[in-house]
Amino acid sequence: MPDGEAAGMDAFTTLSSPVRAALSERGFSTPTEPQRRAIPPLAAGKNGLIIAPTGTGKTETAMLPVFSAISDAEDRFGISALYITPLRALNRDMRERLDWWGDVLDIDIDVRHGDTTQYQRQKQANDPPDVLVTTPETLQAMLTGKKLRKALSDVHHVVVDEVHELASAKRGAQLTIGLERLRELAGPFQRIGLSATVGSPTEVGKFLTGDRDFEIIEVDVDNRVEFDVVRPEVTNEDERLAGRLATDPEIASHVRTIRDIVRTHESVLVFVNTRQTAEALGSRFKALDDPIEVHHGSLSKDVRIDVEDRFKAGELDALICTSSMELGIDVGRVDHVVQYNSPREVSRLLQRVGRAGHRLGVVSRGTIVTDHPDDTLEALAIARRAESGAVEPARVHHGSLDTVANQIVGVVMDYGDVSARRTYEIITRAYPFRNLSEGDFRAVVRELSQNRLLWLDEDKDLLEKSGGTWQYFYANLSMIPDEETYDVHDMSSRRQIGTLDEKFVLNFASPGATFIQRGEMWRVNDVDDEEARVNVSPIEDPGGEVPSWVGSEIPVPAPVAGEVGELRDVAAPQFESGADRDDVARDIAQRYPTDAATVSTALGPIERQVETGAPIPTADRLVLEGSPRNVTLNSCYGHRVNETLGRLLSALIGQRTGSSVGMEVDPYRVEFDVPGKVSPTTFAEVLRETDPDHVEALLELALKRADSLKFTLAQVAAKFGALKRWQGKGRFGGDRLLAALEDTPVYDEAVREVFHTDLAVDDTVDLLRRLRDGDVELVVAREPTPIGTGGRGSGTDLLVPENADASVIETIRDRIQNDRVLLACLHCKEWTRKTKVERVRDPPECPKCGATRIAALNPWDDETVKAVRATEKDDEQERLTKRAYRSASLVQAHGKKAVIALAARGVGPHNAARIINKLREDDDDFYRDILEREREYARTQSFWD
Repeated sequence: MPDGEAAGMDAFTTLSSPVRAALSERGFSTPTEPQRRAIPPLAAGKNGLIIAPTGTGKTETAMLPVFSAISDAEDRFGISALYITPLRALNRDMRERLDWWGDVLDIDIDVRHGDTTQYQRQKQANDPPDVLVTTPETLQAMLTGKKLRKALSDVHHVVVDEVHELASAKRGAQLTIGLERLRELAGPFQRIGLSATVGSPTEVGKFLTGDRDFEIIEVDVDNRVEFDVVRPEVTNEDERLAGRLATDPEIASHVRTIRDIVRTHESVLVFVNTRQTAEALGSRFKALDDPIEVHHGSLSKDVRIDVEDRFKAGELDALICTSSMELGIDVGRVDHVVQYNSPREVSRLLQRVGRAGHRLGVVSRGTIVTDHPDDTLEALAIARRAESGAVEPARVHHGSLDTVANQIVGVVMDYGDVSARRTYEIITRAYPFRNLSEGDFRAVVRELSQNRLLWLDEDKDLLEKSGGTWQYFYANLSMIPDEETYDVHDMSSRRQIGTLDEKFVLNFASPGATFIQRGEMWRVNDVDDEEARVNVSPIEDPGGEVPSWVGSEIPVPAPVAGEVGELRDVAAPQFESGADRDDVARDIAQRYPTDAATVSTALGPIERQVETGAPIPTADRLVLEGSPRNVTLNSCYGHRVNETLGRLLSALIGQRTGSSVGMEVDPYRVEFDVPGKVSPTTFAEVLRETDPDHVEALLELALKRADSLKFTLAQVAAKFGALKRWQGKGRFGGDRLLAALEDTPVYDEAVREVFHTDLAVDDTVDLLRRLRDGDVELVVAREPTPIGTGGRGSGTDLLVPENADASVIETIRDRIQNDRVLLACLHCKEWTRKTKVERVRDPPECPKCGATRIAALNPWDDETVKAVRATEKDDEQERLTKRAYRSASLVQAHGKKAVIALAARGVGPHNAARIINKLREDDDDFYRDILEREREYARTQSFWD
């Protein structure tokens, strides 16, 4: 008998007789490689992390030893095993996969999540299944139920699927404490994690098991992954297709390329990076009547299940999807994956392309379709790194204090009253909280006590339930920030088709407005605010607004951006020596999964930069350049480092000039909106003078003025139950909330979260040290360069035809012109007038004193008028007065155009100035800039204004 077969038989012999018989009945005579490696240690009761590609039988690998132990058990009175997945849809699929084994082995398997009926919940409490498939949040609720706690006390095995996904999220950090609470109830149990390829397996294993022993079973199987990076070239066919799609030929070439791939395969998943792009791309295919549908998390459950089933049945050729389809939702056989635009991360590309083939020994093939030079070079770097296994590490949330607060209340819910010391010990057994100081823990306890979410008996060191404990806990089962949404109902079919964010509805969804959802056009009939419902009807229309949903851009890691810099460094010397672009492209294409034509399209900016004699930004060279009102730092260090550099320089330059400095960031550059004549040389001086040891303190000071911290602070405060303390106290914006919470764990957690999510402090400190030591070069270019002004394209904007938002622009113009504005003269301080914007004279003038120093305020902003007139002002009145004078200065300088900008939603004096200073000659472009600012406001800032 060959050694491999003998080893396989040895793996199966570790299982119980009933399981071995079931394997034979199922036709499994030889285990897969993951099963051969993992079953023996798992059957012996060891903790394990199984790392293997999609489609290699990880689920059965984990569950066969669990089934074996359950079938051998003499007395089963409760739940023997939990199978935890991050998505409800995975629960449904997992139940279907495991049911056969349950039927054959007489093991009862059931599912419990937020959609489980009350009848089924009661049945599970009275007669618990042997195996329960559930979600992290449902486990939180189960731990507090009287009957379910008894059922959970029999748990001997916990399997966590897609553990790599949870390891990087706060809900995963919450789960680790939940498992320690379960450990208090059930005693020690076996922990098994299932993970896709990850760059830090030991970290993920510790995340799951804490300080307990575990084995990493990382399996390299015969599956191969093949990539092809293409950037479409415009053809005559695309010129014709562009007219049919009401778009430009370049976008038509993208659609045509994807369409050609779909037509040469049976079932294709087309991954995009945002829900907006999914809708925009989906609408283009709908215009072609292709059997292709859209799938993302803001579509209703019924719609998602319907398209999954139709795709599985072969009725659809492709699904355009987001991360909603990255995990193992069963949609049948997929024979190819398209990634539209760079996937931004290696792990994301592997996970997505791994959906193709989905079987042992089958090659998973994927095509990345790119749309501009940065995107193409980035995709090349990611594809090469994926082939070599250079995967990003998981970024665990260590010590998140709002999670600590949530779980302190959870422990109190478990026991009614419990010692603070015992609670601290339970929490710090969880890996992400192993370094939580007792001082920080007790500060969180005091905050919860002040918010009346529990009572603290300091004499007995006892935590007790309060009147608010129960309500808080069940309102905060999830650590995912709350998002206010409206249901979208199709009046013709009387079905819910999806959801829209409240901010999008408030800004755009007025009766008659058109938008895209499910790849189709809809007209708003009416909006029911009480029911949080938008009633719509389908229409035939070539254009419509693409909804915006709350969500953050996928950040490009520093190593990927660094490789883009290295590619520039490879190409530039060849151009300097006179090489032809096609020759340079062929040289690079030999080392990457692409063709020379695609590489050539990405080399244009580098070639032009060499021709101008400008320095090339690379992994070891920063380049500063400038134009009037703009300075650009070219930095191949990815989103988080560039965000950190941007915030740092904005604060330091602002400190020098006394003016605020705006910024925009992508993985390869930071663009600053600068006041007056601040040169790139000044930025270079500031950067060189910055002490790396002071970066963290400088950033925290800078964050206090940033909307992102205030927005995060509100979300964290909600998780602490702190916002309720300010209810009924009138308007309580971001600045006042920050001042109220600055010396609390709420503030500390908000800062930690921004540092963790948005910034890369350690990497930035390392960069500044290398700059100081001469290992990184800093060069100032004489003038704007081709690379610096190239910027990063946006797939969503590219997909929407230029005239698609013409009706939206007209709607914005009409809305603002019909909005009311409060005009106040700051010269005589006596005249005020509320009027529609369209009735404002250009330039505005005070009829009382003839002055033109007129502030344009919100129509309800009488407080600012009082503040301006006050002879003695408190701090808040000083702030309001300064804001009014900034508004008046804009109106005095720019007339009615400033009034229009200031009347827009979420556009204060600072942002109005940025819009006006773009000096748009085209009126539509001016309103388009306002629209973009309102969209940004809708995403992050409506809480404050």
